[in-house]
Amino acid sequence: MKIAVNTRLLLAERLDGIGRFADETLKIITARHPEHRFYFYFDRKFDERFIYNSNITPVVLFPQARHPFLFLAWFEASLPMHFKRIRPDIFLSPDGFLSLATGVKSVAVIHDLNFEHFPEDIPLLVRKYYSGMFPRFARKAARIATVSEFSKSDIAETYHIDPSKIDVVYNGAGSIFVPLPPGIRQQTREKFSNGREYFFFIGTLHPRKNLVNLFKAFDLFKKNDAHGIKLLLAGARMWWTDEIRLAFEQMEYRDQVIFTGRVSDEELAALMASALALTYVSYFEGFGIPILEAFHCDTPVITSNLTSMPEVAGNAAILTDPFSISSIAGAMQKIASDPAFRQKLIAAGQEQRRLFSWEQTAEKLWDCVERAL
Repeated sequence: MKIAVNTRLLLAERLDGIGRFADETLKIITARHPEHRFYFYFDRKFDERFIYNSNITPVVLFPQARHPFLFLAWFEASLPMHFKRIRPDIFLSPDGFLSLATGVKSVAVIHDLNFEHFPEDIPLLVRKYYSGMFPRFARKAARIATVSEFSKSDIAETYHIDPSKIDVVYNGAGSIFVPLPPGIRQQTREKFSNGREYFFFIGTLHPRKNLVNLFKAFDLFKKNDAHGIKLLLAGARMWWTDEIRLAFEQMEYRDQVIFTGRVSDEELAALMASALALTYVSYFEGFGIPILEAFHCDTPVITSNLTSMPEVAGNAAILTDPFSISSIAGAMQKIASDPAFRQKLIAAGQEQRRLFSWEQTAEKLWDCVERAL
């Protein structure tokens, strides 16, 4: 069988949540199914690390698809043209983008519909493309995979899709996310936070990550903090809006905030395992992989009580109202002042993390592909 795969988000040292999903699942699926030929479609020069097995044929198509007009050129012209040459049996798209100009059966992985609920968080042209095309992608797909029961319900209701057409394939956490001994944790803090304890955020600095309220909550927390605890943020400033910038500039304790920028996977795992707690208080997530990564590192979690996050966190995190600064600040205070409570959260996280793995994700995604066929 010939399986075409959209791998344009497999970017070395630049894997976001969707890219990580693609990397982890495709690595497993291609190894488990050597009887099939996989065509990996990139929109730029690819890194050889993503050619996991000998049954993968990499294909680079132009143009680089990072703008709505270029999305159309890549998915509606370049991709169908190459499909005519190889005649794939199915097209798997881990980022949900499909080609409407081809009759090849397709599986779309639609992670969430944030852009439908908070359109103001996305640039105008991208917003118009998403809102115009994703309903059509959802209808065209032979099957849809998504990463939580919340997202399944949201896709079904928003796009009027039969829920039986949608499969839930939870995310997992990478094997590098493990607890670290005290000495290594202190070395990490010496390197990144001047030796101080810190609350940790990881992710693209995007409006839906709720950085405005995170900054305000940290400011409120610091008014009663005698331990020099810092806020450390790792991630690229791809969506650093005026609102986020202004909230940061108005902080009383902004000198206690550290931006690392994008870090390596190894540094990320060390930062997660060395944190006082993960502060992941987005107002919308399809899953929230950092929550699970924190559980694997024995790091307590503060997260939101909205969308998919309670589903992923279970009873192993402090659930806050992401629109309430005092709710987030109160969770920080609880973590900082109550070591026994921290240990209780860590123990609960050790249990909750057993429910998720990339092996299960890959198996369920493959099941989805087979159902589509």
